[in-house]
Amino acid sequence: MSLRKLYYLLHPRLRYLSRKIIFFPVDIYHFVLNKRHKYEPPKGDIFIGSGDFIEAGNKHLNLLVNHLELKKSDNVLDIGCGLGRTAIPLTTYLNKTSKYEGFDVVKKGITWCNSKIKKDFPNFNFKYIPLHNDLYNTSSQTASQYKFPYDSNSFEVVFLFSVFTHMKISEIDNYLKEIHRVLKPKGKCLATFFLYNDDNEAIVSSIKEFSFPVKRDGYRLMNEKVESANILINESNLINIIDNSGLKLKKIFHGFWKDQVLGVKSVSGEFQDFVILEKKYSYYENSNN
Repeated sequence: MSLRKLYYLLHPRLRYLSRKIIFFPVDIYHFVLNKRHKYEPPKGDIFIGSGDFIEAGNKHLNLLVNHLELKKSDNVLDIGCGLGRTAIPLTTYLNKTSKYEGFDVVKKGITWCNSKIKKDFPNFNFKYIPLHNDLYNTSSQTASQYKFPYDSNSFEVVFLFSVFTHMKISEIDNYLKEIHRVLKPKGKCLATFFLYNDDNEAIVSSIKEFSFPVKRDGYRLMNEKVESANILINESNLINIIDNSGLKLKKIFHGFWKDQVLGVKSVSGEFQDFVILEKKYSYYENSNN
């Protein structure tokens, strides 16, 4: 936790630079021996998650297929696409008539995706959106007012991996409403969170090396000075936000980040909790969008 606190204190540019320095020897080794996947960035450039980059992307694809019934012809929106971790396996799954759109607040990630992935797959598009985030971008533009640059009813599938875990409540509220807008009727969304309820709040919020000591109304934080670093949300609070967005909650899956403290083994295979959402459908809504 002390290392995480130190990391939070750094300016975003220094966070990127520190990772670059730490992984420099490994990246040189992989470069010399040509050990990286064609579309895999150097470890020093990866600013999301940990573990095997390619394997994590493949797991994400499996989740989309198994829980959203992703079809090869679907149009998909990847919110917080980063360095293309999920886009990479989708290049061999989606067919050429489908459309992939991704956007992110980190410019270097979008630059990488456009120079490596889009070059070979023209139906894959990546956009840099300079929105403020405590960890990744110092822009003044906020996600709480942002309108996605896509038409209504454009996508069968929308997904967010490790995005809502780094956003404020007002931003999550706006994004869910925008997801509802851009999804086609009966379209589905998979999004990851850190979740708790009134029964397990005390124990889940104080997990060793991964605690959320700062209590707020309906959510908890790891650090009171970095509000969009990591956020733990009360399930009832999230359900209310989802209902107000026009989306329907289909199911909640608990991640293995809290397995040990709850004494229940996660069946999701994901570190974070995740939810499955569906766009509510009505004739009135369809006829006016």
